[in-house]
Amino acid sequence: MTTAKQVVRREAYEPHAIEEKWRKIWDETGIYRVVEDPNRPKWYHLTMYPYPSGDLHIGHWYAMAPSDAAARFKRMSGYNVLFPMGFDAFGLPAENAAITRGIHPFKWTMDNIERMRRQLRSMGAMFDWSREVVTCLPDYYRWNQWFFLQFYKNGLAYRASAPVWWCPKDQTVLANEQVIDGRCERCGTEVYRRDLEQWFFRITKYAEELLNFDGIEWPERVMTMQRNWIGRSEGARVRFQTAVGDAIEIFTTRPDTLWGATFMVLAPEHPLVERLTSPEQRAAVEAYVDQTRRETDIERTATDREKTGVFTGGYAINPVNGAQIPVWIADYVLMSYGTGAIMAVPAHDQRDFEFARKYDLPIQVVIQPEGEPLDPATMTEAYPGDGVMVNSGPFDGTPTAGGEAVRRVTEWLEEQGLGSHAVTYRLRDWLISRQRYWGTPIPIVYCDKCGTVPVPEDQLPVLLPEDAEFTPTGVSPLKTDERFVNTTCPECGGPARRETDTMDTFVDSSWYQYRYVSPHEADRPFDPDAIAYWTPVDQYTGGIEHATMHLMYARFFTKALRDLGLLPFDEPFLRLFNQGIILGEDNEKMSKSRGNVVDPDDLVAQLGADTVRLYLMFIAPWEQGGPWSSRGIAGVERFVRRVWTIVTETADTPADGPDGEAAHKLRKITHRTIKAVTEDISTFQFNTMVARLMEFVNELSSLRDTEVVRTEAWREAMRTLVLLLAPSTPYLAEELWERLGQPYSVHQQSWPQYDPELAAAEMIELVVQVNGKVRDRLEVPADITEERAIELATASNRVREHLQGRTVRRTIYVPGRLVNIVAG
Repeated sequence: MTTAKQVVRREAYEPHAIEEKWRKIWDETGIYRVVEDPNRPKWYHLTMYPYPSGDLHIGHWYAMAPSDAAARFKRMSGYNVLFPMGFDAFGLPAENAAITRGIHPFKWTMDNIERMRRQLRSMGAMFDWSREVVTCLPDYYRWNQWFFLQFYKNGLAYRASAPVWWCPKDQTVLANEQVIDGRCERCGTEVYRRDLEQWFFRITKYAEELLNFDGIEWPERVMTMQRNWIGRSEGARVRFQTAVGDAIEIFTTRPDTLWGATFMVLAPEHPLVERLTSPEQRAAVEAYVDQTRRETDIERTATDREKTGVFTGGYAINPVNGAQIPVWIADYVLMSYGTGAIMAVPAHDQRDFEFARKYDLPIQVVIQPEGEPLDPATMTEAYPGDGVMVNSGPFDGTPTAGGEAVRRVTEWLEEQGLGSHAVTYRLRDWLISRQRYWGTPIPIVYCDKCGTVPVPEDQLPVLLPEDAEFTPTGVSPLKTDERFVNTTCPECGGPARRETDTMDTFVDSSWYQYRYVSPHEADRPFDPDAIAYWTPVDQYTGGIEHATMHLMYARFFTKALRDLGLLPFDEPFLRLFNQGIILGEDNEKMSKSRGNVVDPDDLVAQLGADTVRLYLMFIAPWEQGGPWSSRGIAGVERFVRRVWTIVTETADTPADGPDGEAAHKLRKITHRTIKAVTEDISTFQFNTMVARLMEFVNELSSLRDTEVVRTEAWREAMRTLVLLLAPSTPYLAEELWERLGQPYSVHQQSWPQYDPELAAAEMIELVVQVNGKVRDRLEVPADITEERAIELATASNRVREHLQGRTVRRTIYVPGRLVNIVAG
């Protein structure tokens, strides 16, 4: 009889030849192109698109390769899967490259895209490249402009004054990331804040709705971050009259402490500062305001920073008791939060307490806790807790616990006309203006006669001039390009000036998921029929660093487009998964300065894309990330080669052997593997999925030289192995599927289904003893854990009878045999 060893066909595994072969075939056959198909359930799977920096780093691979595996699994599970890719192509790096390298941002960006497109293709992902979007191209950004106009018509886009970082040497506005240690990154000049007219989107209109996450499956951490960013607070608005006639309005969540307000603090930028400042204090106030303009909001609000301030010389009247209280300015109060003014209650707010002690301001206790009464003269810290209201006029004796005091005081304020119930948010409207060239031009013109005029829709897109000249000053070329700036007013036909601000690049990524469904639409941003079929996105994957910007803005955009009648749903992404990050081999964040950067191109050239993909899935739980390991990827490479060998060397072995006990055992192993891998890949547990496949291959290797290789059970095991590997190692699986004589393509096959009876775990008899005597026998799975075995043993009625009145001293577990409970 011929043995399996005598019919093997040895052939070396050559990943690069295999990858080149199948990339070409996939392109020729258009295997990954998808169209709407009402007869199949759809699945819109999306991973965050990259910025075209020029190189695909290992972080891109870690984000995209497992996401691709999940998309492929859905496709093999019967879904019509849309998995597109594009480039977030506008932004500051391209503009900086234009200045430092003397190259136009468009050329720099498109060259990088071409390079990264090749790198992405080498990954073997099932991206539908026919749907690619590039946000710096006019056929994309014209719709940014169109959306802006719709927002403008409906009160969602407006122009207002806002503080910005200003470089006095370059005479230009800087983004936060261009300010390094308070200086311009380009020229080193000290920068400061100044107010400029800028454009905003009214995201605050949706603040309450953005707090509602019903109907979507997002990580709790992301939802918490968004809730905190929105910062909903409920309380009262109260007006403090001033000697100059203007009222200072404050918002407080604790109106029950109003009687303890002994001074007020304004943000240095508050519009009333100048009017309230006395002649004697003007020099000190102006110096402090100038100093504050050079500080970031983060620096100003740091909790461990000593509080500083200056007395304005002005006073306000506490409306609940008529007391005249001083008005100060301090940098820890921001115009961007609340009303830019606070009432200071030093007895019950630690920040106010420290300020009062430093500047010898009065402290008045108005909430007295149980026990030892508070004495302002001896207090060493504020008391923020509950108690009974004191020194509070008609409310003395009112308990504060449970919010009763807040409710009663708020009602009284409304009755007296001194204030009103209010809800406020930390969230501020989205400032979209950028004083830079490389972005979407804002479609507005300014006419001396007609004022602010939107560009008519039939004149879109407003094109970026391609011959823009960049100079080292950093001033946007749009401001000095007379051909761009000078235009005709759409209303009166007279001379007008174009807006030279461009849009925040987060505008691009707020709706790109909708352009993918019909990227070649020329007369509208997207096809409503395609939208109805594909959207919303079923599964979105990407980094958690986008929680409070991109993900928030995308939700706002979707709700705004819904209200404009352009979308029939509320949320852009039904499910969200955040992957972790890959660290260097030294367990530190990868950086060139540390010398721990891993280059995926080098790895692919050395080992092939499939090995890199599989190792990234095996390295750690996807949501956690972990350190790179050269030894680890070497182990995965050996595994890939074992798969290659075991399949290719038995692919032609005839299935003419008897289907006996060994074949039945193999089928049970195969179906248990199908079950385990299916459960793991369904929940993005890629690392355990790979471990299951490794165990499967170990089992197959142990049977390699037995007669079971000549059975149909072995053929089934080989087909199953290749199908289970297909989402993770697409090139290898495609080649092996062909070697097995199966029809093209493995990626068009159905995901293998397991037989529940065959997949069921082996059962064993577990003996349960109490103090060495057998009290029960339990039938349990062979792979039962110690914890579960002890749990079942102690839950047995027979065992519990013998434990009554006794204390369990210890438990002895012999795997696969017995549990002995020692009790006394």
